[in-house]
Amino acid sequence: MNALVNEFIIKLKKRKIEGSKTTAKLTAEVLRSCISQQRLPQTNQAVALIDAIRGIGEKLIAANPVELAVGNIVRRVLNIIREEDASLTAAAVGGLGISAGSDDEDDVKQDDHQGLSAAALAAAARNTLRPPSLQTLLEDIPQSTAVPRTSSSGGDSEGKSKSADKNSTSKKLKHNVIEAVNELIQDIATCHEQIAEQAVEHIHHNEVILTLGNSRTVMEFLCAAKEKKRSFRVFVAEGAPRYQGHALAKELVARGLQTTVITDSAVFAIISRVNMVVVGAHTVMANGGVIAPVGMNMVALAAQRHAVPFVVLAGTHKLCPLYPHNPEVLLNELKSPAELLDFGEFSDCLDFGSSSGSPLLHVVNPAFDYVPPNLVSLFITDTGGHNASFMYRLIADYYSADDIVVKQKSIPLK
Repeated sequence: MNALVNEFIIKLKKRKIEGSKTTAKLTAEVLRSCISQQRLPQTNQAVALIDAIRGIGEKLIAANPVELAVGNIVRRVLNIIREEDASLTAAAVGGLGISAGSDDEDDVKQDDHQGLSAAALAAAARNTLRPPSLQTLLEDIPQSTAVPRTSSSGGDSEGKSKSADKNSTSKKLKHNVIEAVNELIQDIATCHEQIAEQAVEHIHHNEVILTLGNSRTVMEFLCAAKEKKRSFRVFVAEGAPRYQGHALAKELVARGLQTTVITDSAVFAIISRVNMVVVGAHTVMANGGVIAPVGMNMVALAAQRHAVPFVVLAGTHKLCPLYPHNPEVLLNELKSPAELLDFGEFSDCLDFGSSSGSPLLHVVNPAFDYVPPNLVSLFITDTGGHNASFMYRLIADYYSADDIVVKQKSIPLK
Protein backbone atom coordinates (compact mmCIF):
# COMPACT_ATOMS: atom_id res chain seq x y z
CA MET A 1 0.00 0.00 0.00
CA ASN A 2 2.83 2.42 0.90
CA ALA A 3 4.58 1.71 -2.41
CA LEU A 4 1.39 2.50 -4.36
CA VAL A 5 0.82 5.75 -2.47
CA ASN A 6 4.46 6.84 -2.76
CA GLU A 7 4.49 6.17 -6.50
CA PHE A 8 1.37 8.28 -6.96
CA ILE A 9 2.83 11.06 -4.80
CA ILE A 10 5.95 11.16 -6.97
CA LYS A 11 3.80 11.50 -10.10
CA LEU A 12 1.85 14.36 -8.51
CA LYS A 13 5.01 16.18 -7.43
CA LYS A 14 6.60 15.87 -10.87
CA ARG A 15 3.34 17.00 -12.54
CA LYS A 16 3.25 13.85 -14.65
CA ILE A 17 -0.55 13.67 -14.35
CA GLU A 18 -2.40 16.37 -16.27
CA GLY A 19 -6.10 17.10 -16.20
CA SER A 20 -8.53 17.18 -13.30
CA LYS A 21 -10.48 14.18 -14.55
CA THR A 22 -7.43 11.91 -14.84
CA THR A 23 -6.12 13.09 -11.48
CA ALA A 24 -9.48 12.55 -9.77
CA LYS A 25 -9.90 9.06 -11.24
CA LEU A 26 -6.39 7.95 -10.25
CA THR A 27 -6.82 9.41 -6.75
CA ALA A 28 -10.04 7.45 -6.25
CA GLU A 29 -8.38 4.25 -7.47
CA VAL A 30 -5.44 4.69 -5.08
CA LEU A 31 -7.77 5.31 -2.15
CA ARG A 32 -9.85 2.27 -3.11
CA SER A 33 -6.72 0.10 -2.98
CA CYS A 34 -5.77 1.55 0.39
CA ILE A 35 -9.24 0.83 1.80
CA SER A 36 -9.21 -2.76 0.57
CA GLN A 37 -5.80 -3.38 2.19
CA GLN A 38 -6.51 -1.49 5.42
CA ARG A 39 -6.83 -3.71 8.50
CA LEU A 40 -9.53 -2.44 10.85
CA PRO A 41 -9.81 -2.95 14.62
CA GLN A 42 -12.68 -4.81 16.29
CA THR A 43 -14.34 -1.55 17.35
CA ASN A 44 -14.68 1.90 15.80
CA GLN A 45 -13.90 0.63 12.32
CA ALA A 46 -15.21 3.78 10.64
CA VAL A 47 -13.12 6.06 12.85
CA ALA A 48 -9.99 4.04 12.12
CA LEU A 49 -10.68 4.00 8.39
CA ILE A 50 -11.37 7.74 8.30
CA ASP A 51 -8.14 8.47 10.18
CA ALA A 52 -6.15 6.25 7.79
CA ILE A 53 -7.62 7.93 4.68
CA ARG A 54 -7.00 11.35 6.20
CA GLY A 55 -3.34 10.51 6.69
CA ILE A 56 -2.99 9.35 3.09
CA GLY A 57 -5.06 12.24 1.76
CA GLU A 58 -2.94 14.79 3.59
CA LYS A 59 0.16 13.50 1.78
CA LEU A 60 -1.57 13.44 -1.60
CA ILE A 61 -2.85 17.01 -1.26
CA ALA A 62 0.58 18.28 -0.18
CA ALA A 63 2.16 16.65 -3.25
CA ASN A 64 0.28 19.00 -5.62
CA PRO A 65 -1.72 21.69 -3.78
CA VAL A 66 -2.77 23.38 -7.02
CA GLU A 67 -4.62 20.28 -8.25
CA LEU A 68 -7.68 20.67 -6.02
CA ALA A 69 -9.30 17.58 -7.55
CA VAL A 70 -7.08 15.45 -5.29
CA GLY A 71 -8.53 17.03 -2.16
CA ASN A 72 -12.03 16.84 -3.59
CA ILE A 73 -11.82 13.07 -4.06
CA VAL A 74 -10.23 12.53 -0.64
CA ARG A 75 -13.12 14.42 0.97
CA ARG A 76 -15.67 12.55 -1.15
CA VAL A 77 -14.27 9.20 0.03
CA LEU A 78 -14.29 10.37 3.66
CA ASN A 79 -17.93 11.35 3.27
CA ILE A 80 -18.70 7.96 1.72
CA ILE A 81 -17.23 6.21 4.78
CA ARG A 82 -19.38 8.32 7.09
CA GLU A 83 -22.54 7.66 5.10
CA GLU A 84 -21.97 3.90 4.87
CA ASP A 85 -21.19 3.68 8.60
CA ALA A 86 -24.37 5.62 9.42
CA SER A 87 -26.36 3.34 7.12
CA LEU A 88 -25.00 0.19 8.78
CA THR A 89 -25.66 1.63 12.24
CA ALA A 90 -29.23 2.51 11.32
CA ALA A 91 -29.78 -0.99 9.88
CA ALA A 92 -28.37 -2.58 13.05
CA VAL A 93 -30.60 -0.48 15.29
CA GLY A 94 -33.60 -1.35 13.13
CA GLY A 95 -32.74 -5.05 13.35
CA LEU A 96 -32.58 -4.88 17.15
CA GLY A 97 -35.95 -3.17 17.23
CA ILE A 98 -37.53 -5.89 15.14
CA SER A 99 -36.06 -8.68 17.28
CA ALA A 100 -37.09 -7.05 20.55
CA GLY A 101 -40.65 -6.53 19.43
CA SER A 102 -41.58 -10.27 19.39
CA ASP A 103 -41.86 -12.77 22.26
CA ASP A 104 -42.95 -15.87 20.38
CA GLU A 105 -40.24 -17.97 18.67
CA ASP A 106 -42.22 -18.28 15.46
CA ASP A 107 -42.67 -14.52 15.37
CA VAL A 108 -38.92 -14.08 15.86
CA LYS A 109 -38.19 -16.28 12.82
CA GLN A 110 -40.74 -14.41 10.75
CA ASP A 111 -39.33 -11.04 11.83
CA ASP A 112 -35.81 -12.21 11.03
CA HIS A 113 -36.82 -12.89 7.43
CA GLN A 114 -38.46 -9.48 7.27
CA GLY A 115 -35.23 -7.93 8.56
CA LEU A 116 -33.29 -9.69 5.81
CA SER A 117 -35.46 -8.31 3.05
CA ALA A 118 -35.39 -4.83 4.59
CA ALA A 119 -31.59 -4.88 4.73
CA ALA A 120 -31.40 -6.05 1.13
CA LEU A 121 -33.76 -3.26 0.10
CA ALA A 122 -31.66 -0.73 2.02
CA ALA A 123 -28.50 -1.89 0.24
CA ALA A 124 -30.24 -1.61 -3.12
CA ALA A 125 -31.66 1.80 -2.24
CA ARG A 126 -28.18 3.22 -1.73
CA ASN A 127 -27.68 2.83 -5.44
CA THR A 128 -30.33 1.56 -7.82
CA LEU A 129 -27.65 0.71 -10.38
CA ARG A 130 -25.88 -1.66 -7.98
CA PRO A 131 -27.83 -4.81 -7.07
CA PRO A 132 -26.86 -6.40 -3.73
CA SER A 133 -24.21 -9.08 -4.15
CA LEU A 134 -24.44 -12.59 -2.72
CA GLN A 135 -21.89 -11.65 -0.07
CA THR A 136 -24.04 -8.70 1.00
CA LEU A 137 -27.14 -10.85 1.27
CA LEU A 138 -25.32 -13.53 3.29
CA GLU A 139 -23.78 -10.97 5.62
CA ASP A 140 -27.19 -9.39 6.21
CA ILE A 141 -28.59 -12.66 7.63
CA PRO A 142 -29.23 -12.07 11.36
CA GLN A 143 -26.83 -13.92 13.63
CA SER A 144 -29.65 -15.63 15.58
CA THR A 145 -30.73 -17.57 12.49
CA ALA A 146 -27.26 -18.22 11.09
CA VAL A 147 -25.87 -19.71 14.35
CA PRO A 148 -28.60 -21.36 16.47
CA ARG A 149 -27.88 -21.35 20.17
CA THR A 150 -27.95 -24.46 22.34
CA SER A 151 -28.49 -24.66 26.07
CA SER A 152 -25.36 -26.80 26.66
CA SER A 153 -22.86 -24.23 25.35
CA GLY A 154 -24.71 -20.93 25.56
CA GLY A 155 -21.70 -18.90 26.71
CA ASP A 156 -19.36 -20.15 23.99
CA SER A 157 -21.99 -19.65 21.30
CA GLU A 158 -22.64 -16.11 22.46
CA GLY A 159 -18.92 -15.28 22.40
CA LYS A 160 -18.46 -16.74 18.92
CA SER A 161 -21.60 -14.92 17.77
CA LYS A 162 -20.28 -11.56 18.93
CA SER A 163 -16.86 -12.16 17.37
CA ALA A 164 -18.42 -13.23 14.06
CA ASP A 165 -20.75 -10.24 14.16
CA LYS A 166 -17.82 -7.82 14.58
CA ASN A 167 -15.92 -9.42 11.70
CA SER A 168 -19.05 -9.31 9.56
CA THR A 169 -19.60 -5.63 10.33
CA SER A 170 -15.97 -4.81 9.48
CA LYS A 171 -16.15 -6.68 6.17
CA LYS A 172 -19.53 -5.17 5.38
CA LEU A 173 -18.26 -1.60 5.96
CA LYS A 174 -15.26 -2.06 3.69
CA HIS A 175 -17.39 -3.86 1.10
CA ASN A 176 -19.98 -1.06 0.98
CA VAL A 177 -17.35 1.68 0.93
CA ILE A 178 -15.42 0.03 -1.91
CA GLU A 179 -18.59 -0.38 -3.97
CA ALA A 180 -19.47 3.28 -3.37
CA VAL A 181 -15.96 4.32 -4.45
CA ASN A 182 -16.39 2.19 -7.58
CA GLU A 183 -19.53 4.18 -8.34
CA LEU A 184 -17.59 7.41 -7.82
CA ILE A 185 -14.92 6.24 -10.29
CA GLN A 186 -17.64 5.35 -12.78
CA ASP A 187 -19.23 8.80 -12.37
CA ILE A 188 -15.88 10.47 -13.03
CA ALA A 189 -15.34 8.35 -16.14
CA THR A 190 -18.77 9.16 -17.60
CA CYS A 191 -19.12 12.82 -16.57
CA HIS A 192 -18.35 14.05 -20.11
CA GLU A 193 -21.18 12.00 -21.60
CA GLN A 194 -23.67 13.12 -18.94
CA ILE A 195 -22.82 16.77 -19.49
CA ALA A 196 -22.89 16.38 -23.27
CA GLU A 197 -26.44 14.99 -23.14
CA GLN A 198 -27.63 18.45 -22.06
CA ALA A 199 -26.07 20.26 -25.03
CA VAL A 200 -29.20 20.15 -27.16
CA GLU A 201 -31.06 22.15 -24.48
CA HIS A 202 -28.59 25.05 -24.62
CA ILE A 203 -27.25 25.26 -28.19
CA HIS A 204 -29.63 26.20 -31.00
CA HIS A 205 -29.51 26.69 -34.76
CA ASN A 206 -27.33 29.43 -36.28
CA GLU A 207 -25.72 30.39 -33.01
CA VAL A 208 -22.11 31.45 -32.52
CA ILE A 209 -20.28 29.85 -29.58
CA LEU A 210 -17.03 31.15 -28.12
CA THR A 211 -14.62 29.04 -26.08
CA LEU A 212 -11.06 29.33 -24.78
CA GLY A 213 -8.32 26.72 -24.48
CA ASN A 214 -8.70 22.97 -24.85
CA SER A 215 -11.33 21.26 -22.72
CA ARG A 216 -12.51 17.75 -23.52
CA THR A 217 -15.78 18.46 -21.73
CA VAL A 218 -16.41 21.43 -24.00
CA MET A 219 -15.46 19.40 -27.08
CA GLU A 220 -17.90 16.58 -26.23
CA PHE A 221 -20.59 19.16 -25.41
CA LEU A 222 -20.27 20.89 -28.77
CA CYS A 223 -20.01 17.63 -30.72
CA ALA A 224 -23.14 16.31 -29.00
CA ALA A 225 -25.08 19.35 -30.23
CA LYS A 226 -23.69 18.75 -33.73
CA GLU A 227 -24.89 15.13 -33.63
CA LYS A 228 -28.39 16.42 -32.81
CA LYS A 229 -28.40 18.27 -36.14
CA ARG A 230 -27.71 21.66 -34.59
CA SER A 231 -26.03 24.02 -37.06
CA PHE A 232 -23.74 26.55 -35.33
CA ARG A 233 -20.30 28.12 -35.52
CA VAL A 234 -17.49 28.00 -32.95
CA PHE A 235 -14.87 30.66 -32.25
CA VAL A 236 -11.85 29.26 -30.40
CA ALA A 237 -9.48 31.61 -28.60
CA GLU A 238 -6.04 30.05 -28.98
CA GLY A 239 -5.13 30.09 -25.29
CA ALA A 240 -1.61 31.49 -25.37
CA PRO A 241 1.12 30.76 -24.46
CA ARG A 242 0.51 27.01 -24.70
CA TYR A 243 -1.94 27.45 -27.59
CA GLN A 244 -4.19 24.64 -26.47
CA GLY A 245 -6.99 26.17 -28.52
CA HIS A 246 -5.23 25.00 -31.67
CA ALA A 247 -5.65 21.36 -30.62
CA LEU A 248 -9.34 21.93 -29.84
CA ALA A 249 -9.91 23.62 -33.18
CA LYS A 250 -8.37 20.67 -35.05
CA GLU A 251 -10.57 18.24 -33.14
CA LEU A 252 -13.73 20.25 -33.83
CA VAL A 253 -12.95 20.49 -37.53
CA ALA A 254 -12.36 16.73 -37.63
CA ARG A 255 -15.84 16.28 -36.13
CA GLY A 256 -17.39 18.49 -38.82
CA LEU A 257 -17.94 21.74 -36.91
CA GLN A 258 -17.39 25.16 -38.47
CA THR A 259 -14.51 26.58 -36.45
CA THR A 260 -12.64 29.89 -36.40
CA VAL A 261 -9.42 30.41 -34.42
CA ILE A 262 -8.85 33.88 -32.96
CA THR A 263 -6.14 35.38 -30.79
CA ASP A 264 -6.87 35.92 -27.11
CA SER A 265 -6.58 39.67 -27.52
CA ALA A 266 -9.36 39.60 -30.17
CA VAL A 267 -12.02 38.36 -27.72
CA PHE A 268 -13.41 41.84 -27.03
CA ALA A 269 -13.49 42.60 -30.74
CA ILE A 270 -15.44 39.44 -31.58
CA ILE A 271 -17.71 39.06 -28.52
CA SER A 272 -20.53 41.21 -29.99
CA ARG A 273 -21.10 38.49 -32.63
CA VAL A 274 -21.26 35.69 -30.05
CA ASN A 275 -24.49 34.20 -28.65
CA MET A 276 -22.95 32.21 -25.80
CA VAL A 277 -19.58 31.51 -24.18
CA VAL A 278 -18.99 27.86 -23.23
CA VAL A 279 -15.84 27.03 -21.28
CA GLY A 280 -14.41 24.35 -19.04
CA ALA A 281 -13.05 24.77 -15.52
CA HIS A 282 -10.13 23.61 -13.44
CA THR A 283 -12.11 23.86 -10.18
CA VAL A 284 -15.42 25.30 -8.99
CA MET A 285 -15.16 26.84 -5.52
CA ALA A 286 -17.85 26.77 -2.84
CA ASN A 287 -18.84 30.40 -3.52
CA GLY A 288 -19.43 29.69 -7.21
CA GLY A 289 -16.12 31.17 -8.30
CA VAL A 290 -14.15 29.36 -10.98
CA ILE A 291 -10.46 28.57 -11.27
CA ALA A 292 -9.86 28.24 -15.00
CA PRO A 293 -7.03 28.50 -17.56
CA VAL A 294 -5.34 31.88 -17.73
CA GLY A 295 -7.22 34.42 -19.85
CA MET A 296 -10.66 33.21 -18.75
CA ASN A 297 -11.36 36.27 -16.59
CA MET A 298 -10.88 38.50 -19.63
CA VAL A 299 -13.39 36.41 -21.59
CA ALA A 300 -15.90 36.56 -18.70
CA LEU A 301 -15.59 40.35 -18.44
CA ALA A 302 -16.12 40.70 -22.19
CA ALA A 303 -19.21 38.48 -22.00
CA GLN A 304 -20.67 40.49 -19.12
CA ARG A 305 -20.00 43.78 -20.92
CA HIS A 306 -21.99 42.59 -23.96
CA ALA A 307 -24.65 40.64 -22.00
CA VAL A 308 -23.52 37.30 -23.43
CA PRO A 309 -24.27 34.21 -21.30
CA PHE A 310 -21.10 32.76 -19.75
CA VAL A 311 -21.62 29.01 -19.24
CA VAL A 312 -19.16 26.81 -17.32
CA LEU A 313 -19.05 23.02 -17.80
CA ALA A 314 -17.71 21.03 -14.84
CA GLY A 315 -18.07 17.48 -13.53
CA THR A 316 -19.02 17.02 -9.89
CA HIS A 317 -15.44 15.88 -9.12
CA LYS A 318 -14.38 19.49 -9.77
CA LEU A 319 -16.71 20.91 -7.11
CA CYS A 320 -14.55 22.04 -4.20
CA PRO A 321 -15.96 22.72 -0.70
CA LEU A 322 -13.29 25.35 -0.04
CA TYR A 323 -13.54 29.10 -0.53
CA PRO A 324 -10.90 31.15 -2.35
CA HIS A 325 -9.89 32.88 0.88
CA ASN A 326 -9.14 29.61 2.70
CA PRO A 327 -5.42 29.48 3.59
CA GLU A 328 -5.03 25.92 2.26
CA VAL A 329 -6.20 26.97 -1.23
CA LEU A 330 -3.39 27.63 -3.69
CA LEU A 331 -5.07 29.40 -6.58
CA ASN A 332 -2.20 29.53 -9.02
CA GLU A 333 1.22 28.31 -10.05
CA LEU A 334 3.84 29.71 -12.41
CA LYS A 335 4.78 27.82 -15.54
CA SER A 336 8.15 27.83 -17.27
CA PRO A 337 9.27 31.11 -18.85
CA ALA A 338 10.34 29.06 -21.86
CA GLU A 339 6.70 28.99 -22.97
CA LEU A 340 6.98 32.75 -23.61
CA LEU A 341 10.63 33.24 -24.53
CA ASP A 342 13.25 30.80 -25.65
CA PHE A 343 16.33 30.47 -23.50
CA GLY A 344 18.49 32.31 -26.03
CA GLU A 345 16.36 35.44 -25.86
CA PHE A 346 16.11 35.18 -22.08
CA SER A 347 19.89 34.84 -21.57
CA ASP A 348 20.57 37.86 -23.78
CA CYS A 349 18.68 40.02 -21.28
CA LEU A 350 20.92 39.06 -18.35
CA ASP A 351 23.21 41.76 -17.04
CA PHE A 352 26.37 39.77 -16.39
CA GLY A 353 28.32 42.94 -15.75
CA SER A 354 26.54 43.62 -12.46
CA SER A 355 27.73 42.12 -9.23
CA SER A 356 24.49 40.28 -8.56
CA GLY A 357 24.01 38.96 -12.07
CA SER A 358 20.22 39.35 -11.72
CA PRO A 359 18.21 39.59 -14.95
CA LEU A 360 16.80 42.89 -16.11
CA LEU A 361 13.89 41.05 -17.73
CA HIS A 362 11.48 38.98 -15.66
CA VAL A 363 8.91 36.58 -17.13
CA VAL A 364 5.70 35.71 -15.27
CA ASN A 365 3.65 32.86 -16.74
CA PRO A 366 0.66 32.03 -14.50
CA ALA A 367 -1.33 28.90 -15.26
CA PHE A 368 -4.79 29.88 -13.99
CA ASP A 369 -7.28 32.72 -13.70
CA TYR A 370 -10.00 33.27 -11.11
CA VAL A 371 -13.49 34.11 -12.39
CA PRO A 372 -15.77 35.50 -9.65
CA PRO A 373 -19.29 34.03 -9.37
CA ASN A 374 -21.02 37.23 -10.50
CA LEU A 375 -19.55 36.73 -13.99
CA VAL A 376 -20.92 33.17 -14.38
CA SER A 377 -24.38 32.83 -15.90
CA LEU A 378 -24.83 29.06 -15.54
CA PHE A 379 -23.01 25.95 -14.39
CA ILE A 380 -23.71 22.69 -16.22
CA THR A 381 -22.65 19.60 -14.30
CA ASP A 382 -23.42 15.91 -14.73
CA THR A 383 -26.39 16.48 -12.38
CA GLY A 384 -27.90 19.32 -14.43
CA GLY A 385 -27.75 23.11 -14.73
CA HIS A 386 -27.31 25.34 -11.68
CA ASN A 387 -26.90 29.00 -10.88
CA ALA A 388 -23.73 30.18 -9.18
CA SER A 389 -25.68 31.03 -6.00
CA PHE A 390 -26.82 27.38 -5.73
CA MET A 391 -23.38 25.81 -5.96
CA TYR A 392 -22.69 25.85 -2.22
CA ARG A 393 -25.83 23.79 -1.60
CA LEU A 394 -24.93 21.34 -4.34
CA ILE A 395 -21.42 21.00 -2.92
CA ALA A 396 -22.81 20.37 0.57
CA ASP A 397 -24.46 17.17 -0.72
CA TYR A 398 -21.07 15.62 -1.53
CA TYR A 399 -18.95 16.61 1.46
CA SER A 400 -19.05 16.55 5.25
CA ALA A 401 -18.24 19.67 7.25
CA ASP A 402 -15.85 17.56 9.36
CA ASP A 403 -13.64 16.90 6.34
CA ILE A 404 -13.08 20.43 5.06
CA VAL A 405 -9.59 20.39 6.57
CA VAL A 406 -7.96 17.06 5.71
CA LYS A 407 -5.49 16.35 8.50
CA GLN A 408 -4.78 13.17 10.39
CA LYS A 409 -5.51 13.42 14.09
CA SER A 410 -2.36 13.40 16.15
CA ILE A 411 -2.18 11.26 19.28
CA PRO A 412 -1.33 13.46 22.32
CA LEU A 413 1.80 12.52 24.22
CA LYS A 414 1.30 11.50 27.83
